Amino acid sequence: MSLKEIPLFSALTDRMKWLSARQKVLTQNIANSDTPGYEAKDLKAQSFKQMVARTSEPSMDMQTTSDKHIITTEKSEFRPKTDAEPYEVTPQGNAVVLEEQMMKLSETQIEYQMTTSLYKKQIGMLKTALGRGR
Repeated sequence: MSLKEIPLFSALTDRMKWLSARQKVLTQNIANSDTPGYEAKDLKAQSFKQMVARTSEPSMDMQTTSDKHIITTEKSEFRPKTDAEPYEVTPQGNAVVLEEQMMKLSETQIEYQMTTSLYKKQIGMLKTALGRGR
C-alpha cells in the first residue's frame, strides 16, 4: 500500500505541491520587481471543498514564447493569476510591492513547515502503530 492511497497523506502532498508552486510564483514576482509593466501574480487559494471533490488530476503544459526558452517536462496543475487590485503601481507600470511579496513568501514558508511537520507526525504515528516507533 502506497502512502498516496491514504487520503490524509494525499491531501498533505497536494498542499506541499501547491505551496511549492506558490513559492515559485512569488519569487518570480520578486525577481521582476524592476521590470516595467510587470504585474504581480499569485496562485488561486486552495479550497478544502474542491480538494475533497477533485476526481482527476488536472494538468497544464508549459508554453514558450521564444525558441530560446528552456523546455522542461515539468507540468503544473496550478495556474498563477494576476492580482486584481495591486496596492501600488510605479510610474513604469510595475505593480510589484516587495514588502507584500516578502510577507506572502514568509506565510508560504510557515505553512510549508507546518505541513511537513504534520506529515512527519503522521508517519511517526504509522510507525508506532506498526511497532517500529523508535
